[in-house]
Formats: sequence, C-alpha cells, structure tokens
Amino acid sequence: MEWVNSLSTRPSLEAAIAEVVDTALAGLAHPPDLGLVFISSAFASDYPRVLPLLRERLPDIPLIGCGGGGVIGQDHTGVESSETVEIERDIGLSLTLAYLPGVTIEDFYLSLEDLPDLDSPPDRWVEKLGVNPADDPQFILLADPLMTGITDCLQGLDYAYPSAPKVGGLSSGTVLNGSSLFCGDRTVSQGVVGLALSGNIQLDTIVAQGCRPIGKPYRVASGERNIILALDDLGQTETPRPPLELLRELITELSQSDRELAQQSLFIGVVRDEFTQQLQAGDFLIRNLVGVDPEAGAIAIGDRVRPGQRVQFHLRDGQTSADDLETLLQRYTQSTSGSSQPFGALMFACLGRGRGLYNQVNFDSQLFHRYLPHLPLSGFFCNGEIGCISVKRVSKYTQ
Repeated sequence: MEWVNSLSTRPSLEAAIAEVVDTALAGLAHPPDLGLVFISSAFASDYPRVLPLLRERLPDIPLIGCGGGGVIGQDHTGVESSETVEIERDIGLSLTLAYLPGVTIEDFYLSLEDLPDLDSPPDRWVEKLGVNPADDPQFILLADPLMTGITDCLQGLDYAYPSAPKVGGLSSGTVLNGSSLFCGDRTVSQGVVGLALSGNIQLDTIVAQGCRPIGKPYRVASGERNIILALDDLGQTETPRPPLELLRELITELSQSDRELAQQSLFIGVVRDEFTQQLQAGDFLIRNLVGVDPEAGAIAIGDRVRPGQRVQFHLRDGQTSADDLETLLQRYTQSTSGSSQPFGALMFACLGRGRGLYNQVNFDSQLFHRYLPHLPLSGFFCNGEIGCISVKRVSKYTQ
C-alpha cells in the first residue's frame, strides 16, 4: 500500500494543482485508487474550478475534499526530505493520493433533503449510501458546518453501520463565499460527502478534545433546541437558575489567567454517557457557546439539548490540549507496537488550535511526528471534528 501527500502554496490555482498532482504521482509506484483534496479559503472564489482542473489530471479515481480555514500537508521544497506544515489563514492546497490494493472504495454525497428520518430502518440508510454493512465499511466524512442535521446524519450512520469507524471534519470556508464540498465531479455547498473503504484496510481514530472542566457539573432543567434556559446543581438546591447567571458567578471565582482565557476559549461540555457517575475530563463532549440572551439569561450551544443532560463549563488552553494529544498518541503507539503499522494519516484540527492556541506553528503535526515519525500526514483546520468518542463507536462531532 502507498499513501502520499503534496502541499502547494502557489497563488495560482492552476499552478498549485499542477504542482501537487505532479509531486504526488511521482511519489507513487502505482496508479492511485483514491484522492483527498483540502484547499484554503484564500482560494474560495476559485472553488468551482477545483474539480475540473483536478479531473483533467486525475479523471477516474474516487475523490472527495473541502475548503478549510487552513490546510495541512507535506512541503516537498526541501532538498533532501519533506516536512509537514500547517498553513493557517493563507494560501494552501493539499492533495493526498493512495494506492490501496484489495480495498473497495465508494465515494458518496448526502444532502439534508435526502436523509432518512431517525425512525427509518437501517436499510433506508444502506440504500441511500449503496454500501453493504456486511463488507465492514469504514468512513471518511466531510460535512457542511451549517448543516443542522449533522448529528442526525451521524446517528443514522451509526444505526446502519454500528461497528464502522467514522472520522472527518466540518468544512470551514469564508462567510462571504461559503464553504465547499467536493465529491467525484460535483461541487456543493451543503450536505455530507464521504468515502466508504472496505476490504484490506483498518481505520484507526484518535480524538483529542483538549479542554479542562471548570466549576461544577449542572443538570439541564429546561431547554429547547440548542438553547439552555435553566440549570440545576444536581439536586443541591431546589430552584433552577439561568445558565448565564451561573456562568457569571463562576468567572468571578476563576484566577486572573483563567478569566482572560474565558474571554476567547470558553466551551461547554455535555456528558456523553449518562450512566457515568464520577465525571472526569474525558467524559464530556465539547461544544461551542454560540450565543447568549442577557435578558432571559439563556445560552445557546452548538448542539441540541434536552432536560436531564449533565453539562459543565470548560476552558481550552495550550498545555491541556498538548497533554491530551500526547497522552492519546502515547497510548496509540503502545497499542500498535509489534502489530501492523499505519502507512498514512489524516488530521482534522479545530480552527481554535494551531498558532493561536500554542503561540507556535506546526505544533500538533510536530507532536504527531514525535510518536509517528515519517508517516505521511495531511488534513485541514475545520469547524468541528467527527470521530469515535467511545469504545461503543458512537460517532459525534466536537469542537
């Protein structure tokens, strides 16, 4: 098997595509079986031209991709070796090609209007994708960040393919030009595109959320859609209170450094397994705070809420994020020691990571290569990540 990547920072789309295709093909000893392309939002006005230009050089292979706030890939400009770089808020195009003998590859597109409802049987989802669960497929998924049904989509795929790993990210184009998804010969601005891989391949996933809890857990006493209206403190008082009121009290109790951090890196964690009694940092699914209503004291989060759910406010800082990722990489390399080794990797990094979090460029990719040196790595900075967050393989997106 072969897995190669090439990254270009040329300002001309034609020149960038020519460079990544020529460099990637030169790194393969066999014709490619699939392609993945990630392109920075600096090229947003050129998104409709990406697939036509790629298809002139790669006409027949399954191909998906999307726009991103930044891209990750292999810089081959070095004289003797390549280097993984993270291009943030600048021009960049990353192309991955792979030769996968013994692997069946299907690309697919799902629009929100075409999704079966959650009361539909698994067969409806299988029929929509055209992928047989008996083939043990594994999925790479890219989605529109404004897609309101992304959680329902992932729940449906878990229902139809319960043992299948699913990994990916939400595209992150510009507000002015929107986001773009690429699949086959089609460029779309909404829905989900993906690859289903079956046969001689194993897809391993690592999900590092990189946040630490602050304050104490609460239970949602009242909420609708994605809005939390009232919280109670797990039975310690009888009267639920507006979440914004509780948050203001919590912030006054924080250290000066954490109060400053809360101005830009405040999140909320939703407990992912309601049977867990003693909560720890990894028991939460991290969600963005997307709005507040000062008059009502309500907060809106990046997911639907329901009464009875437990939540806790979280902060993201560079040290916590680095420690979380390093722990997971250590665990992964120990678990694969002596077994079959990976031959390629994809990184879906939140827009909140990178230089703004670490005050250092290429931090996550350099940490990755400390444990998995010489492994080709590519990906993009996204509006949320998709991955398996428990041994039950329940797929969620996180931020």
